[in-house]
Amino acid sequence: METPTRLVFPRKSLSSCVRAYVLRSTVETPLTEREDRYNHYPATPHCSVTFYIEGDVEVVDPPGVTPDQFRAVFCGPQTRPLSTYNPGPVRMLMVMFYPQALHTLSGVDISAWVDRWASAGEVLGPAWHTLTQAVLNAPDDAGRLALIEEFLEPRWQATRPGGAGALAGDWVRHLAAQAADTALGRGVRNIERRIKIRAGQPLRKLLRFQRAEHSFFEAREEYLAGKAVWSDIAARGGYSDQAHFCREAREITGHSPLELARVLASSDESYWIYRVWT
Repeated sequence: METPTRLVFPRKSLSSCVRAYVLRSTVETPLTEREDRYNHYPATPHCSVTFYIEGDVEVVDPPGVTPDQFRAVFCGPQTRPLSTYNPGPVRMLMVMFYPQALHTLSGVDISAWVDRWASAGEVLGPAWHTLTQAVLNAPDDAGRLALIEEFLEPRWQATRPGGAGALAGDWVRHLAAQAADTALGRGVRNIERRIKIRAGQPLRKLLRFQRAEHSFFEAREEYLAGKAVWSDIAARGGYSDQAHFCREAREITGHSPLELARVLASSDESYWIYRVWT
């Protein structure tokens, strides 16, 4: 069956602002099995705005969370895996932002939104409410992406940090350099405070996410090739040992590296975000 999900990268001028767009639709080919309509997301240091063009979503885990049904949901960085459920077919568009970029665009204190979500317009301002209406009314994905990039482009060019370093691939270390590059308060505590305001979490946690992502990519490739030696992957990733790698993998995904590799090699539709990302 053709995958209902696509990963799209932004235009070059927005590459230091938007990590990626995720487009997903099960409207054309509805998922008949209940298990396939679950969505398992890993913990992430990124912020996102998700537009629900069609269909509904329910939060399953963490339990007891019953957010209002917004059509555009702002989600802050998540320190734990998240599971949702679609009662029926759904069409959605997720914009994944580097957290410090969204802070620069909106002035929002990202640390106040860790493990939280709300209406995008409520958090980011009325201009986002207007954008939401335009995106929901657009006829297709190409039109939706064009609207979002036309909205973001002038705002990002007006507010983005200058210099070639703004396009650095290593966004975590670049963030740390930005936080330290100020004439006011260069002490360690002041730098950490600025990092938390811009990205929501301490630098050490951001580096953990980055290390884990790189190790997951490597583990999947080696597992599919039948060459995965978990102790070697852990050592190359900078973990103290294989058990350390397993603990961090469970914190971020809810699975051990081996379990995650098996899931990604399977056809389990509910783990679509992992497969499209890797």
